[in-house]
Amino acid sequence: MSHSHSHDHSHSHSHSHHVDANRSHWNEHAATYNSRFEKTIQQIIDEIQARRDWIGVNWVDEASDSEAAASSSETPKRTVRLLDYACGTGLVSRALAPYVTQCVGVDLSEGMVAEYNKSVSNQGIPPSEMFATVGNLLDADDSSPASLSGPEFFNFDIACVGLGFHHFDNPTLAARRLAERLKPGGVLLIVDFLPHEHMGHDNPAVKTVTHNGFSEEEVQKMFVEAGAGEKFSYVEVGKGIVFTNVKEHGSTMKRSVFFARGSKL
Repeated sequence: MSHSHSHDHSHSHSHSHHVDANRSHWNEHAATYNSRFEKTIQQIIDEIQARRDWIGVNWVDEASDSEAAASSSETPKRTVRLLDYACGTGLVSRALAPYVTQCVGVDLSEGMVAEYNKSVSNQGIPPSEMFATVGNLLDADDSSPASLSGPEFFNFDIACVGLGFHHFDNPTLAARRLAERLKPGGVLLIVDFLPHEHMGHDNPAVKTVTHNGFSEEEVQKMFVEAGAGEKFSYVEVGKGIVFTNVKEHGSTMKRSVFFARGSKL
């Protein structure tokens, strides 16, 4: 066995072990995630919505688009499609749903996908406008997973990961795989933590965390290498996001969050 082969084998083994750890942790916490982090989720949704213009997508403006539709029923409706990757219960989809025509969520965790779809169903939203599916775009050995190979999983106007990048083994690969799913001119958006100290070992999520935040330089390098570095921008959000029910800091922990955006060339 060559050295490179054994290295690849051990890498893919550790990747699959990490995937399993992530999946089991988030499956376990899926049902209580929204209620535990309700204030945090709303804070991030508000920040995303406040930065719509900065994100730079040609959003659907409901008033003008409905008028246009009424004046000419022959004209096909303009679509604006979101890929919400590592979607969890749908934080990013909830933030951007008013401004897009379709949200597609993808997550490793069956439990999170079930919560996402249950929430969509409870709101009476048709699956054609918003749905999530179980999938993994980040397997180094499988660049085009069969379950995500249909046309509905390509040509997005925006691909976003909300607080997921610090769980990824290989964020550079993640940026590239997401950029591949964008249409030319589409936007890659990341919401994540600025560099910070290690989490305490008593936090149950610690085994799923592979990166303690990202600097502007790190993120820009990822975006450029992914072919999505056009008009790159990285902004620190507000005064930090407060996470409640986090063991290591009593019941709350404040952490600085950044948004980063770049367009696909």
